[in-house]
Amino acid sequence: MSSDEKRLITPEDLYRFQLVTDCQISPDGQHVLFCVQRVDEEKEKKYTNLWVVPATGGAARQFTYGDQVDQQPRWSPDGEKVAFISNRGDEKQPQIHVIPFHGGEARPLTDLKGEFGPFEWSPDGKRLVCQFRKKDQEAIEREEDEQKKELGVVARHITRVFYKLDGYGFLPQERWHIWTVDAQTGEAQQLTDSDVYDDLEPTCSPDGAQIVYCSNHSDDPDLDPDAVDLFVIPAGGGEARRVETPVGPKEKPAFSPDGQWLAYLGKEGRGEWWKNTSLWVVPVDGGDPARNLTGPFDLHLAASTINDLPGHLPMSPPTWSKDGKRIYFQVSRHGNTVLKSIAVDSEAAILIDVIDERGVVGNFNFDRAQARLTYLHADMTEPAQVWLQETATGEARRLTTFNDDLLQSIDLGQIDEVWFEGAGGDDLQGWILKPPGFDPDQQYPAIIEIHGGPRAQYGNFFMHEFYYLAAQGYVVAFCNPRGGQGYGEAHSRAIVNDWGSVDYDDLMVWADWVAQKPFVDSDRLGVTGGSYGGYMTSWIIGHTERFKATVTQRSVTNLVSMYGSSDFNWSFEKEFGDAPPWENLENYWRQSPMKYVGNATTPTLIIHSEQDLRCDMEQDEQLFVALKKLGVDTEFVRFPEEPHGLSRGGRTDRRIVRLEHIARWFDRYLKDTGVRETGGE
Repeated sequence: MSSDEKRLITPEDLYRFQLVTDCQISPDGQHVLFCVQRVDEEKEKKYTNLWVVPATGGAARQFTYGDQVDQQPRWSPDGEKVAFISNRGDEKQPQIHVIPFHGGEARPLTDLKGEFGPFEWSPDGKRLVCQFRKKDQEAIEREEDEQKKELGVVARHITRVFYKLDGYGFLPQERWHIWTVDAQTGEAQQLTDSDVYDDLEPTCSPDGAQIVYCSNHSDDPDLDPDAVDLFVIPAGGGEARRVETPVGPKEKPAFSPDGQWLAYLGKEGRGEWWKNTSLWVVPVDGGDPARNLTGPFDLHLAASTINDLPGHLPMSPPTWSKDGKRIYFQVSRHGNTVLKSIAVDSEAAILIDVIDERGVVGNFNFDRAQARLTYLHADMTEPAQVWLQETATGEARRLTTFNDDLLQSIDLGQIDEVWFEGAGGDDLQGWILKPPGFDPDQQYPAIIEIHGGPRAQYGNFFMHEFYYLAAQGYVVAFCNPRGGQGYGEAHSRAIVNDWGSVDYDDLMVWADWVAQKPFVDSDRLGVTGGSYGGYMTSWIIGHTERFKATVTQRSVTNLVSMYGSSDFNWSFEKEFGDAPPWENLENYWRQSPMKYVGNATTPTLIIHSEQDLRCDMEQDEQLFVALKKLGVDTEFVRFPEEPHGLSRGGRTDRRIVRLEHIARWFDRYLKDTGVRETGGE
């Protein structure tokens, strides 16, 4: 299809995208299972089903059907069955189901009341090892009594510091623990228990005799959240043993093939969010100190590349080679998330690029023989697809074609990657998206997008929002200023206890760089961002008048009142001098956009979700009232029921209205086309 025949992307295309997640290759390497999410436009609900595709190529086929959420497919060790979590029997109470791969109906294996986290099969296929959190007894009683159910919650008795979580709500009294489930009978056994700490991410040893998991056994884990340890417990139950490791956050432990070592992802230290997440190994018996294998390479092992379809691709645990000599892991670096491996031998810690294509590698896994590697991969031109690599040759092929017809009918415009000199003299990375039908002899208004985090990165990842704004006739520019991840620890550490400093300087240099392009009208610049990007947008209007319009979203505006009102709670102090506001009020205030709001004159649209527990609504309420009082042209758009991540995973009609408001506001001030009408109240 020629570019003249193609159409422009629209907000309503969010209903049309099918999102691929969580691919899993069969033990024999012949098939790949994966999840596909779709949107029901009439019901405004998202459903997910399992699909399967031959590893050698061919048409993918749907494996499970129905309007429900089927997720986390996991092959049995013999490849004959698939376990997965589904809410098909009860929309509000998912259970583990098992389905024969070669034909037959799915049956519910469990009948538990609560929530399932990660789970896996034991090596002998006789049981499943699960992370499970029971439902509070009070909630069960309320659901079983119609009168109590109708009246709802009478009061919340809160005793812990971290009592709420964005996208979830109020946390239950119960904690996550390790359970096993008989793969035939569904009989469940709880292996760990505590009213104080959570037990997370269990995985079995190769012989099935032990289970390793992560847990924080501090007297009050909420007041020492980074004191996470590894614990090993007999698979049949018994006393858990702590494995000695350096203090710091840890996740995704994995046994070596001989069961003698553990690999995990983690950081050393407390509250040092700017540090890279590294790959560590430690002997199971604790006989030698843990070693940081990737520390010398200044790499960040995390899914830090962000987008809005659906936001992040999942991380996999570090994966050992069959001979135990190498470990495979994902790295976010220079706008990409790639797959690398490293030799475990500390004297030959050589990195190898396994998948180093431009784009983002999501979760990955090998077949039993490690002859084939399957993984998710996305880039600037398309959301995630399932890919497979033949490990002997390195030959890779794409196995799925979701959204191909949709994207082939759309002109997305042209995107260019650039490197420029930042305010500190270092090289920074950015991208320029030109609108469809771009004419180099014309000048276009431009919108600067600022990422959230701040410990994240923009990159080679499909962003529907960017393409939509480009389709409205804007040059869309985005970059990775200091403060984010993916460019080494010095880059990330640069803004610790100094938000609004070098990050602002880098963004202004970027704005200058963009404005000097001959196809950009330097008098028609806009800026927008969400979360930390909203913080920077709110900071900008108090420090410069160079932008004609701004849209600040789910912002942080007042670090003093942010303390305790966010689900991150008191832990923000680790970023701001390691002291609470009452000990250093001026330090918090000097880094708060509200301190400088009296300088603001830029027309500002404010967007916030009413159930945002990360950046509380009061943050933008303060900004809105202040701008109104100052006589600055401002409007406030609030979305009911939505959490912090509206732009990535919110209800689709609300995501559409959000985009329309953003375009309307920029059209008003950056174009001469008048005011665009938009839906919603």
